[in-house]
Amino acid sequence: MALLSDLVNLNLSDSTEKIIAEYIWIGGSGMDLRSKARTLEGPVDDPSKLPKWNYDGSSTGQAPGEDSEVILYPQAIFKDPFRRGNNILVICDAYTPAGEAISTNKRSAAAKIFSHPDVVAEEPWYGIEQEYTLLKKEVHWPIGWPVGGFPGPQGPYYCGIGADKAFGRDIVDAHYKACLYAGINISGINGEVMPGQWEFQVGPSVGISAGDELWAARYILERITEIAGVVVSFDPKPIPGDWNGAGAHTNYSTKSMRNDGGYEIIKKAIEKLGLKHKEHISAYGEGNERRLTGRHETADINTFLWGVANRGASIRVGRDTEKAGKGYFEDRRPASNMDPYVVTSMIAETTLLWKP
Repeated sequence: MALLSDLVNLNLSDSTEKIIAEYIWIGGSGMDLRSKARTLEGPVDDPSKLPKWNYDGSSTGQAPGEDSEVILYPQAIFKDPFRRGNNILVICDAYTPAGEAISTNKRSAAAKIFSHPDVVAEEPWYGIEQEYTLLKKEVHWPIGWPVGGFPGPQGPYYCGIGADKAFGRDIVDAHYKACLYAGINISGINGEVMPGQWEFQVGPSVGISAGDELWAARYILERITEIAGVVVSFDPKPIPGDWNGAGAHTNYSTKSMRNDGGYEIIKKAIEKLGLKHKEHISAYGEGNERRLTGRHETADINTFLWGVANRGASIRVGRDTEKAGKGYFEDRRPASNMDPYVVTSMIAETTLLWKP
């Protein structure tokens, strides 16, 4: 095992200029991440200089067996916190050999929205609060919970400390540091209301980069839990009953919102979001109806309401924003398993491009 540890920790830059690029893409479920590695002749820091690649889409539920080749287009590069050195993680999206985005490639459509001149001019910023639950691998039950049983009721766990309140902090802290190393704009972590549940925040990130960074952070989290021998769940309601669900609250602002007088722009944007509530809910994650019940810090899925400092609303405006007359707001509707390319681009399209 000592030899294996030494080999795993080898720094390739000590002996060769070749590097390893881990190509990462989204699989057929829309949430499962896949990856494979290839050797490159030297360091690369621009995704346009990376070669396209392919994979067997029939093995990921993304292509039929008789025409199984799917093409990977490199889109974003991050430093590899596992192999380190000059090695890289590469976020890719997927296309048919004819160059058409496959159905699970939500990045392609998002990129078109974010490249629209009216969107570019407004420099949309996002901060995504990704909640998740750590589960025991053998029984898929939250870590820290008695097997088949329940811990004490919610209350002491949110941002809690102590062996009887915080479960999995070593995993969470390793993920935090690995994301910083990778170059992801991760802005914080905290324990969540349900024991065994945690949150990390990505942002502020501009436009399409919010989706790239969140997917990269999810990949790193999956790799770290793989090492730790636990399972990460992005289910929006992993435990039925009187337990908090898991969301991906999405904070949003535009240049106009951040400037003087921005509060009026925010209110107009929220009004637009209310008019398209059903369309947004339908795209905000599978199983979200189990989470958005009107309880546990959520609004009812069929009701749109907003308020200042109201965590039971669909949209929350912070008191600082109200006081300053400018700033950002938080869309609390997205589920933890949402696709960030879909959610971020949809918010931009509704607030900046859609004319009621």
